[in-house]
Amino acid sequence: MSKKVLVVLSEWGYWGEELVGPLESLDAKGYETVFMTSKGKRAHALPPSMEPGYFDPPLKKVVTDEYYAQKTRAIDQSTRLDNPINLSTWFPERPYFNDANFGHALEAYYTERDAKWEELKQYDALLMVGGSGPLIDMVNNQRLHDVILGFVALDKLVVAECYAVTCLAFAREWTDRKSIIAGKHVTGHALEYDYKDGTGFLGTDLNMGPPPYPLEFILRDATQPGGQYHGGVGRTRSTILDFPFLTGRSTQDSHLVGELMVEVLENGLRRYGW
Repeated sequence: MSKKVLVVLSEWGYWGEELVGPLESLDAKGYETVFMTSKGKRAHALPPSMEPGYFDPPLKKVVTDEYYAQKTRAIDQSTRLDNPINLSTWFPERPYFNDANFGHALEAYYTERDAKWEELKQYDALLMVGGSGPLIDMVNNQRLHDVILGFVALDKLVVAECYAVTCLAFAREWTDRKSIIAGKHVTGHALEYDYKDGTGFLGTDLNMGPPPYPLEFILRDATQPGGQYHGGVGRTRSTILDFPFLTGRSTQDSHLVGELMVEVLENGLRRYGW
């Protein structure tokens, strides 16, 4: 039976290779991929990820080759990403604590969320694609956090790349607020590789400079007690599987992320990279 993967993209720009890399493995296996954005707007790739020869300042190396630039442009110009699921109309919003009728509203929220979690049973895995865009509409998106919690509750694979890994640190039950990656091994953007300038987004001229937070510090704290952050500094790739979580540090991990997704879904792989 074919597998089905829910893929989350930022409306503010995703990194092309971090979508193309996993998709190549998923497509080769005949998996169905369903795309979703925070408000149902069609996602587009960040321009540097379609620019052959793009030079990454922190890494001091070219990170966009002709192959992935071409593949990214082809997807970006196709209709494949049209009409994504609108997360804002699919999953409910948790009410504010001081809203009128908070008690009844909270009960209704949990009831609706439970029903949406039932709908997640049709999917075999969740893939959250990285880039700078997720900083805006994914990492602190309560509805997306609830999607993640649903996949975890169903014991299904949860995959995050680059800055989308932050979603795993922030996705917590409102009641106990405990980290879901406590005791787990994960990777993510290391401090050494963070941008000092040029963190940009689609649809705006904003240049944020450095990212608004050092992801390494967040992951180091969120994996405790008992877990570990792996930066892989100096290594070409840093890809960590500690089921149900599969994390990739950056662009170079993308193809391996896809291969490992297949290994998990086909052969039950539970650990890799540590």
